[in-house]
Amino acid sequence: MEMGIRENLERVKERIARAAQSVGRDPGEILLVAVSKTVEPERILEAVEAGVTDLGENRVQEARAKIEQLGKVARWHLVGTLQRNKAKYAVRLFDMIQSVDSVPLVLELEKRAAKEGRTVPVLIEVKTSPEETKHGVAPEEVDELVDRILEAEHLVFKGLMTIAPFVEDPELARPSFCLLRNIKERLENRGVLVEHLSMGMSGDFEVAIQEGATMVRIGTAIFGSRNY
Repeated sequence: MEMGIRENLERVKERIARAAQSVGRDPGEILLVAVSKTVEPERILEAVEAGVTDLGENRVQEARAKIEQLGKVARWHLVGTLQRNKAKYAVRLFDMIQSVDSVPLVLELEKRAAKEGRTVPVLIEVKTSPEETKHGVAPEEVDELVDRILEAEHLVFKGLMTIAPFVEDPELARPSFCLLRNIKERLENRGVLVEHLSMGMSGDFEVAIQEGATMVRIGTAIFGSRNY
């Protein structure tokens, strides 16, 4: 019998706790973002009722319909690629934008957030694997992007995000997570506060936690397989 959302969530939380404890970390340091792309509003509410506090969406259009229907039942994160022409909607809808990957996008978000009178927390998406399908800024270009965000009056730099390669063996994702952690340490040596490392998904989040993730983005392990 297929397990329900509540049971899935409990199981994921137990796995997060075990992974954290295996490296002497406090599980309370790790925020679970339940990725609800393609998930119906009724099932999203079920997850919220089971204890989910943060929801991740990949596409602005899809998220917009859900947020208009459900309201602020949780904190909404944009975790998918953001096109500049959707920036004005993104700053209205989301509590955090995790996929900032270029200077032009920073400038557009700043402009739109200023118009809305909002201050938006953001993460920089870093490309930590050579896969063509992966988005993000190159590791050596992170510092420039951080500086641009720090200059912006309506954006708050909160940290870094990455998507590791999709691999059968989670250990093969570890180099991506190590690289992101190294960039965090490099920034902190400059005196930049890096509050969050958003890394790890359903297939590899335990390894990400061992390497310092403070946010894990988990969809399938909570909601089941997607119907695209």
